[in-house]
Amino acid sequence: MAEQSLEIGSAGIRTARTIEIPRTQRGLAQRLLAACVTAFGRPMTNTMLPRIERAQHRCDIDDLVALAQALEVPLLALLQ
Repeated sequence: MAEQSLEIGSAGIRTARTIEIPRTQRGLAQRLLAACVTAFGRPMTNTMLPRIERAQHRCDIDDLVALAQALEVPLLALLQ
């Protein structure tokens, strides 16, 4: 079986950068947003969120749903 690439594609990079916009608009520190995401049941460390925003760490769909909930934005807003 061929190994699957772990490289983040262009859609993943755009989404990663889009997460930062509502976070900064709300004046949320990365640490606080990570704590909110964890409170929604999706454990996120203080170092994980900055890496997601810089597209250095994959953000799976469960992370993305929890981020949308914590940011109080529609999930699709993070995918645009």
